[in-house]
Amino acid sequence: MAGFDSTEPSHVEESEPLRSDANIAGPTADPVPGPRTEPADAPGGAVDIAHSAPAAADAPVGRAAQQTVAAMYRAGGGLPRPERTRIMIVANQKGGVGKTTTTVNLAASLALHGARVLVIDLDPQGNASTALGIDHHAEVPSIYDVLIDSRPLSEVVQPVRDIEGLFCAPATIDLAGAEIELVSVVARESRLQRAISAYEQPLDYIFVDCPPSLGLLTVNAMVAGAEVVIPIQCEYYALEGLGQLLRNVELVRGHLNPELHVSTILLTMYDGRTRLASQVAEEVRGHFGKEVLRTNIPRSVRISEAPSYGQTVLTYDPGSSGSLSYLEAAREIALRGPIPRQHEGIHQ
Repeated sequence: MAGFDSTEPSHVEESEPLRSDANIAGPTADPVPGPRTEPADAPGGAVDIAHSAPAAADAPVGRAAQQTVAAMYRAGGGLPRPERTRIMIVANQKGGVGKTTTTVNLAASLALHGARVLVIDLDPQGNASTALGIDHHAEVPSIYDVLIDSRPLSEVVQPVRDIEGLFCAPATIDLAGAEIELVSVVARESRLQRAISAYEQPLDYIFVDCPPSLGLLTVNAMVAGAEVVIPIQCEYYALEGLGQLLRNVELVRGHLNPELHVSTILLTMYDGRTRLASQVAEEVRGHFGKEVLRTNIPRSVRISEAPSYGQTVLTYDPGSSGSLSYLEAAREIALRGPIPRQHEGIHQ
């Protein structure tokens, strides 16, 4: 397909928000992840979204998002499925850089592309759960029960309405005390990794939304996955604190998870009208090299509004610049596959 060039200021006109039936649509017919629809002996096979991908229930927002993706596929063809589940840890201890927004919108984009995706909300604020329209009050089975009480992950996973193939393990406020409770637990750093390993349903991607800190919850995420995704805000303090995050990645890799590496850097809140955004983008690309996606995520009112309606921007306004940018970023991630650690360009 013709690449979506988001390195220049986006001129895509924002369409009116699609709110009609978003908050009354029922759950999808697939309450827990089940077998894939394509043959199991065809890993890495391309998916034709126009024919193979299931429609997103009957909600107008789901159909509109699916039509947007179908239009992109008519220009560019299908995306390959990973040969094994890619576990992607979205982390940055600096707050307000778009971690949760990136997590839910990349996950939704890949699900609309036909993949089966699980979002694990590891942030006690539960913003990823909110953005996906998942109930996460105190009584709801959550990732806290998985980490502290060894509850099976399959018992807390919920389907995301409007987007077939997207699922979420929600966070509740109980998670705020989990780091203190984990201190005395045996193998406290690998609780999440063991829960994921015991999860028997097939998935293409797992995204873990980390809290804005480098505590035990983030360490659990890094032990569980191989790829770290770092959203970087195109602002003056963009690189502040990244050194400590990269050192933590190095420590976890050296002692707990030798496969861990930074695979993806995504520039967020990019405003092409300002010289500062261009300078920050140039500096990040010069420092991190090919790990930085070509697609930048623009500043967008639609991206900011979507969570208040319990939606991702993909279903809230499929034709917006933010939606199209996340679709293209997800396409980049899927097409290039996991970057082997020995080919990393990041100097840690």
